Amino acid sequence: MVRREKRKRPSFGLPGSIALVATADGWRYSVRTEEGGMLCGRLGDGPPGPEAVPAVAGEMVRELALTFHGTAVEVVWEPLREPGSRTGRIVRVAGGGTAPAGGGE
Repeated sequence: MVRREKRKRPSFGLPGSIALVATADGWRYSVRTEEGGMLCGRLGDGPPGPEAVPAVAGEMVRELALTFHGTAVEVVWEPLREPGSRTGRIVRVAGGGTAPAGGGE
């Protein structure tokens, strides 16, 4: 009898938006998924300068979406309203991405 491998879905949905907040110990992020879930954490070991934070966070989101969902995305950052926080929406890149190894959605 041949056993079929079940494809495992990622434990979180495709990212939909991101919020960044500066704290005393570095930059924190919250990523809201399209399904309504939330991923939260801290960016890296050392706090990057405020001008580098969107690029670091954007790369993290791109890698997450491509690795776990096989979908290429970009972050469209909202205009800076106040120092110490940023928000952005995550959009799919047309024609981008490849299926992740070992499964996916």
